[in-house]
This record gives sequence, C-alpha cells and structure tokens, in this order.
Amino acid sequence: MKTVLILGAGIGGVEIARELSIHSGNEEDILLMKIIVFEKEGKSVFSPSLPWLMVGKRKTDQIYKSTEKLEASGLEVVKGEIEKVDPENISITVKGKEYKGDYMVISLGVEQKVNYKLDEYGYNFFQLKGAELFHEELEKFTGGKIAVLISSLPFKSPAAPYEAAMLIEDYISQKGLSDETEISIYTPEKGPMEFAGEDSSNELKSLLEKKGIKYFPEHQITSVSKNNLEFANSENYSFDLLTFTPEHLSPAVIRKSVLAGKSGWIKVNELTLETEYPNVYAIGDIVDITLESGIPLPKLGIFARSQAKIVAHNIARKISNKAIDKTFKAEGEYFIESGEGKAIPAKGNFNTSSKSKVDLNIPDHWGHISKWWTEKYWFFKNF
Repeated sequence: MKTVLILGAGIGGVEIARELSIHSGNEEDILLMKIIVFEKEGKSVFSPSLPWLMVGKRKTDQIYKSTEKLEASGLEVVKGEIEKVDPENISITVKGKEYKGDYMVISLGVEQKVNYKLDEYGYNFFQLKGAELFHEELEKFTGGKIAVLISSLPFKSPAAPYEAAMLIEDYISQKGLSDETEISIYTPEKGPMEFAGEDSSNELKSLLEKKGIKYFPEHQITSVSKNNLEFANSENYSFDLLTFTPEHLSPAVIRKSVLAGKSGWIKVNELTLETEYPNVYAIGDIVDITLESGIPLPKLGIFARSQAKIVAHNIARKISNKAIDKTFKAEGEYFIESGEGKAIPAKGNFNTSSKSKVDLNIPDHWGHISKWWTEKYWFFKNF
C-alpha cells in the first residue's frame, strides 16, 4: 500500500486529498492507498469568501469547516505544526514524530507576517478574526475615511483588496453614507492586478474610479500610527478605519529546507508541479513558477485547485504503473465581486505571449451567482 503525505489543508490540500480519496479504490475493508493530511489549524477556511465576511454577507462559521471532517476511508488528518520537511527521504516531522511516505504534496500556502504594527491600528482581512472585527467596526461606522492597504508584494488572492474596496463601497452606499465617506486603496503596485496586463488593469482602475474609490499606486507603506499612514514617497494620509493585507512569505519550515529556491518559494516543473526531488510535488501559493513573460505566476486559488487535480491524477497513474498524462495549464476563470449583487467574470490565460493575460467582462449578476455556487460546491464536495 502506497502512502501519500499532504502538507496543508487549505484549498489546494483539501482538493488533492479528496481527489486522491475518490480515485484511490479504497473501500471500508480494502485500503489500496493511505492518505495523510497534516494541518496545524483545526479549521479549513474558504478564503475567497473573506471579503463577504468583511461586509456581513457571511457569518464566520459559514466559511470554514473542521479539518476533522476530511477523514474518510484511508484518509487521516494529523493536527500539529510541521517541524521538518525532508524531501530526499519523503518524510516530515510533527511533534517529534517522523512520518514517511511514497509521495509528498506540499500545499502549505503562505505565512502571514504583520509589519509596521498594522494590527494595532487596523484589521488583517486575510484572516477570519480580522475580517470579522473589521465588519464589527464597519457596522458602527458613521462616516469618515476608510483605507484599504496592500502592505507588500507579492500577496495571494490579488483581486481580494479590490473586491474588499468595492464591497465596502456598496455597503456604505446602502447605509446612505456615501457623501460622508471616502474610500481609498494604497498599493505598491503600478496598477490594480498589474499581472493581468495593462488593458485589464486600466479597466479595473476605471471601475474603481466610477465607484468613487480613490486609487494610490506605487505607495509603499513605511510606518503607521493612529489614524495616519506614511509612505516611502514621504506622503501622509489619514484614516478612520483601516484594513490591510499582511506580508506573505513562504512558510518558515520551507524557507529553512532544501526545497526553498532563491525566492524562498518552491521551484517546480511548470507542467507536472514536481520538485527536483522525485515524487515530491508542490501546489498553490507556495510554488515559484516564472511565466514566459518573465513575471511570476500569480497566487490565485483557481490555480491551486487545478494543480491539485492534475497532481492527484498523475500520482494515481504512477501508483497504477501508468504513464502520467496530464499537465498544468495556467488558465482558468474566476469572479471578482464588485457590489450591487454583481461580479466581474475574469478569464485568465498565462500561457500566451499576449500582453493581456486576463480578460475582464462587465460586472453582472450571473458572475455573482457563479462565485456563490463555487463556494457552495466547494463545501458540498469536500466536507
């Protein structure tokens, strides 16, 4: 019986665990494959729903499930901090205990680090608690300046700050506070989602402006104090309510391992997602893939899910002594919430040499319904 070690129970980890479980051939009394998922948290959060939580469109317990619910025939969840990753021997250490496997899939996502004491003055909406607390403050808000800050690059879910700003604007509008409120986005980027290409970035910027959201590109934060942001260009801006993205790093256990490339992230074969170590794979936000254009592959959830399906399929093929027959294509569709019950359908294709990597359509209700269904299906399928 082969053993597959899956590191992390985020979107990619859950997807690959379920895909392997479905195709393992395991039955109640017959186990052909052992799948072990390692996760330090007791909750698996569907992070695309965090902007909804910020504005009260979701309650906290609606956007996560217990990792224990993943367990099934031949699928086990081990809770604890991963202390060591040894790709040469396909093993890891948790709470001093070594686990060995025949295959390993690393889906540990990102480590979040809050700099400049941002959490003393604002709310990290990339975490459940921060999004929840921001909503509590938003409910009490009666007017003033709201700042959405991107504190550093790169960061996962690159549409999320723009979704957050547009959903906040919609919330403020519905409360009749638009005339008393100013919403601003501050970012080190040259343009919103600049990886998408100049045309798409300008389209999104135009939509923000139409909604009255102020946009400040090439603004790198250097310090924060109560009600004040200071940037590298020496400009200062005041705020009454602040939400922010933290710095995103490769997890420490990976940074100190032999897997970390020059960037700190894990270098993989861009087609198979296999590392330089045989039968050791990495998927999702933790991977380092450089596109033909020279820019890094953006850290999008759609890629984590598609990579998980491909790696699960190919591992199952290998276990059955069959040749692998699926490869990763950096393309897919996702939806950017824009308020008023609408979302922007965005089709990304990063395999092309075209300057435009993402096609943005006009916000519509169908896009919102599609995003709603993605969330519901995710929980239905996996938990």
